[in-house]
Amino acid sequence: MTTLEAPRVEVPKRRWPSAAVWVVTAVVVAVHVLAWQATEFSPGALISGWEGMADFLAESLPPDLSVLGKSLEAAVITLYIGLLGTTFSIPFALVLALLASRATTSAVWAQQAARGVLSFLRSVPDVVFALIFVTAVGLGPFAGVLALVFHNTGVMGKLWAEAMDESDRGPRDALRVTGASGPQIAVHAVLPTVLPSLAGLLLYRLDVNVRSSLVLGLVGAGGIGFLINQSIKLFRFDEMVTHILVVLLLVVVVDQASGWVRRRLGT
Repeated sequence: MTTLEAPRVEVPKRRWPSAAVWVVTAVVVAVHVLAWQATEFSPGALISGWEGMADFLAESLPPDLSVLGKSLEAAVITLYIGLLGTTFSIPFALVLALLASRATTSAVWAQQAARGVLSFLRSVPDVVFALIFVTAVGLGPFAGVLALVFHNTGVMGKLWAEAMDESDRGPRDALRVTGASGPQIAVHAVLPTVLPSLAGLLLYRLDVNVRSSLVLGLVGAGGIGFLINQSIKLFRFDEMVTHILVVLLLVVVVDQASGWVRRRLGT
């Protein structure tokens, strides 16, 4: 009587990381060490500064609710800055996105030119644009709206162009075979298929721009950020906390509203 032998199971040999993995790991660690030193990162300094933070909290609490009315009014201005900055950038972003997308523009030179403009507008921070327009039109919300229009055109144009590039090629190729022009392909094949994505990206940018308009107020572009900056300069930290609480409320409301609309659109 013969016994069946159990099949041999070969244990795979352990593979050690390649030399390239070790080199990349060493470079990443070295870069982090240099960044640690260059930024003077010091957890000990944070711990030793607890007395200063305690004094700051003591001066900040309780919030000064006497400025609540002024704070709410400024928060509405901040919302308006983000809204207009987003809305007025739509036509410029759409035109540049159509020119920059491979799905709607066949001329390489036009694509590269449009992408160059979008890259420039996107690379310049909205705060820098705000400083430029404050010197041009003076302090106030108008400078903030202009700053967001320019910066958001670059960001939203790039996002929209990428969404168009990823659209279904079937309708595009079908119209192209029939001799349709670029604008006809864009209107009848590309935009109808990506419209929900464009709307979702637009709502996302509105959410971001409302938050950005707060920072723009710190450089004189109006809104509740301007009140926060004033409170800090006057060492009225209790007023500052009131303004920050109103900002928190504004951000939550805008985030919930945009999220509800995105869910309704299915994006």
